[in-house]
Amino acid sequence: MPMTEPSELREKVRAGYAAAAVKVTEGGTACCGSQTEGIDEKFGPAGYAADERDALPAEAVAASLGCGNPLAVAELREGERVLDLGSGGGIDVLLSARRVGTSGKAYGLDMTEEMLALALANAKKAGVTNVEFLKGAIEAIPLPAATIDVVISNCVINLSVDKPAVFAEMFRVLAPGGRVGVSDVVAEDHLTPGERAERGDYVGCIAGALSFAEYRQGLEAAGFTEVEITPTHQVADGMHSAVVRAVKPAHAPLPLVAEASAGGSCCG
Repeated sequence: MPMTEPSELREKVRAGYAAAAVKVTEGGTACCGSQTEGIDEKFGPAGYAADERDALPAEAVAASLGCGNPLAVAELREGERVLDLGSGGGIDVLLSARRVGTSGKAYGLDMTEEMLALALANAKKAGVTNVEFLKGAIEAIPLPAATIDVVISNCVINLSVDKPAVFAEMFRVLAPGGRVGVSDVVAEDHLTPGERAERGDYVGCIAGALSFAEYRQGLEAAGFTEVEITPTHQVADGMHSAVVRAVKPAHAPLPLVAEASAGGSCCG
């Protein structure tokens, strides 16, 4: 059986989540897109406390497709700048915006027009103004270097077809000392990619999951330190929802381009 091309996988992901957004807009509830029985119920709004869900528009909660609650570990502070990778209907962006206050800002990044439209509508209903939703790929984040304090994501990095690029972009946009607080699906180290695919499809957040060792190695290769990957609950045989934490070292240098644009050129 031939391998699926990355471009085909990306389009399958985009189409699956566009359909989920349309379903919510029409009054339904989204699901993670998995075709494997017994997996869908492991995803969605259950990871959020009742008071968090009750404070948001019903459509934001209905569109939740995550495998956890990254805000439970991100420890957001007043005035911080937060970026949510694969922000979907906006639930984590809206909750982040409340935590960082009017002196902070929450960005959401999504490649799906339908999800972005839903997120904007949810932000308007919630009356939250310190948010901005961006269209783009998580492998090429449309933000300048060193402009974000915290990167969060909820069951999205496993959907990427180029995870090293995602980790590199996370590192680039974080300011020195910035941190990562992510929920994602992670496989036990003994499972091969083929065995992961047997447990669920790519759009359903299973087949594209990294192993614990691969996740750690990817983050460390990008420059992150203090990497912690803690499983929270099983979503399939040998597959777990996990909390991922990491830090960009405080001494990490700014990219040369950013330094030049900030300070101008000089004779050297």
